[in-house]
Amino acid sequence: MSKKSRRRTESGETVIESLPTPDEVRDLEILCEDNPVVAVNKPVGMLSQGSPQGVFCLPDYVKAYLKQKYEKPGNVYLGVVHRLDRPVTGVVLFSKNSKGAARLAEQFREREVKKTYLALLENAPPATEGELHDFIRKVPDQARAVIEPGETADAKKAVLSYRVIGSHPQGTLVEVNPLTGRMHQIRLQFASRGCSIMGDQLYGAKTQTNLQPLTSDYTTHIALHAWKLTFKHPVRYDEMTITAPLPNSWPAFARTLLENDQPSVENE
Repeated sequence: MSKKSRRRTESGETVIESLPTPDEVRDLEILCEDNPVVAVNKPVGMLSQGSPQGVFCLPDYVKAYLKQKYEKPGNVYLGVVHRLDRPVTGVVLFSKNSKGAARLAEQFREREVKKTYLALLENAPPATEGELHDFIRKVPDQARAVIEPGETADAKKAVLSYRVIGSHPQGTLVEVNPLTGRMHQIRLQFASRGCSIMGDQLYGAKTQTNLQPLTSDYTTHIALHAWKLTFKHPVRYDEMTITAPLPNSWPAFARTLLENDQPSVENE
């Protein structure tokens, strides 16, 4: 994640650039651009929105891409309709106009968008497929959540379905569909069953994505990837599925397991 760049004007005044430069945008991976839809493959460690002052977040890069590509003067509108946690990679959807943003946001709000994740677990889950049901509560003033024994005003029901794609001595690859949208839901629900997501030290992981042991230093790289989003186009209303390839940083065996699971990786 880049810090906002500074330059000096002819008068010697220091100006902070409001958007990344063309060089900084070059590595942005555009997965789909179908007016007004823009989808990108979010890199690890980048915030989906709300970066600290002086640091660019993902929408800044997308705005810069649009401004440069279409030579837009002035400010560039970009509707942020959902987000991913900072250590998570994968598909993030935006809209280039407010009407498209409102329609997409409504689909997310009404749970009409199908989200499919890939997670690399340190241990195999309790069954090869199934649903996990829990009650999750966000810890006040902390960026983490906990599981409670029952529903309360603060603990909300969390449900996901999953399927084991394949196992390897060093980890198990699962396909996950969250059916609710609780904080850190996938991470916490698997971790509570003794199968933490690789690299997710916050929820008990012991190994990094490069298979080396984790140290006491917190990591921002976990093996959770927003693989596919299926939604209705905000103008044509036909169904679209956008897929993001696995990060190169994941171990090779995870890619092999996914490639061998042919029914799940056919072209959409």
